[in-house]
Amino acid sequence: MKSFKFAVAMGRLLLFLCLFASMPVVAQESLGKKLDNKLSNRYYKTKYDTNYVVRPAERWLLKPSFNQTGTTIHAKGTVKDVWSKYDLHTKRQTTLSMEVDYCDIAVAFSINPAKMKGDYDDYEFNFEYHGNMISFDLDYQRATSLKGDIHLGDIDHLDEEGLSMKTFSLAGYYVFNHRRFSFPAAFFQNYIQKRSAGSWLIGLNFQSGSISTTYALKERSPQAPDVHITAAHVGIGGGYGYNWALGSRSQWLLHLSFLPTVVVYNHNRLEVNGERQSASRMRLNMVFNERAAVVYNFSTRTFAGATLMMNNSIFDDKNVVVNQNKWLARAFVGVRL
Repeated sequence: MKSFKFAVAMGRLLLFLCLFASMPVVAQESLGKKLDNKLSNRYYKTKYDTNYVVRPAERWLLKPSFNQTGTTIHAKGTVKDVWSKYDLHTKRQTTLSMEVDYCDIAVAFSINPAKMKGDYDDYEFNFEYHGNMISFDLDYQRATSLKGDIHLGDIDHLDEEGLSMKTFSLAGYYVFNHRRFSFPAAFFQNYIQKRSAGSWLIGLNFQSGSISTTYALKERSPQAPDVHITAAHVGIGGGYGYNWALGSRSQWLLHLSFLPTVVVYNHNRLEVNGERQSASRMRLNMVFNERAAVVYNFSTRTFAGATLMMNNSIFDDKNVVVNQNKWLARAFVGVRL
């Protein structure tokens, strides 16, 4: 059914392209000019206070970047009278990407050199959107590269392929002072922050995931228990963000924002050797979202910078404490045309 729908969609696209190609050159130019005018009007139409935030005069943006992500997990506690401690991390994912924007319509292409060589088997998908009032981050990760120190019976180290982890995270933010404070200026560079401004934020966070032992671990350590953990959390909270526009021409932009959320709903399940274990009530259950950015404008057309986004989770009951940290760092240069 999905294949049929895809074929129909592709057929419609090809029909449109054929009809467009069969148009007279004058008609094509007229249609292209109308589309360009609509995109330009949409691009320059803004509800920002132009004393604080403005659009670049150039509509094209080219931005190559270097990106790296990673995840760490720290856990300790007692389950069924057995004490254990874990200090684990995934293999870092490094990608090189090229982004091309025209009037806020962006196309990006990225490559992972390690995956191309067969040295990286995890899968990760990251998506972020920054608008005038609303921003959100979406992240999905599937990993078997978790490794590190572990204290569980006779096991003191965990190699790759011992645990299988899947996580999904969605965080959304609302910006109250959206006329003077711009997330896109710090993270997309399709706006320019001319004067310093800050804003209170309100946010919603959803996380879900699972961790389970693999057959590879049982083969290496037959005494290791068969563990399967699933969790889902919904949190709401508030925070603050600030953009510092520094320099005589506001050529420097520094951004910091912090948004903690308190989990108002959670659904956790723990199975050990096929037996479901009861979970005690959480004493502390929070998710923190932090952002930082620095951008330097060499001129109105060229710039360079770096961004950092972090997501930290703390889950604490009387038996088990879990701390998960996910980060994404990016360094970039850009030119406006």
